[in-house]
Amino acid sequence: MEDAPASHQAAAELLRALANPHRIAIVLELARGDRFVHELVEVLGVAQPLVSQHLRVLKDVDLVVGHRRGREVAYGLTDVHVAHIVGDAVTHAAEQEG
Repeated sequence: MEDAPASHQAAAELLRALANPHRIAIVLELARGDRFVHELVEVLGVAQPLVSQHLRVLKDVDLVVGHRRGREVAYGLTDVHVAHIVGDAVTHAAEQEG
């Protein structure tokens, strides 16, 4: 689909970046407010390097931004629309299970 509009290409990149359960969980957590990496590690129950790797993927498509707070970096969503997309997808998947 090389001749697809730029907006379709961007949407495809966004959906590719979200196509991982850990990244879905990160977006849902960040929808509640900014979080430090150690907070995401605790909530997700996975190792810090893995959380950092997933944050990097989300940052690469401008879904997440980091803000330095003292010696740590707090991460937050760049756009609340992403939280709605993820929330709707999770709700849809839960309805399909039931």
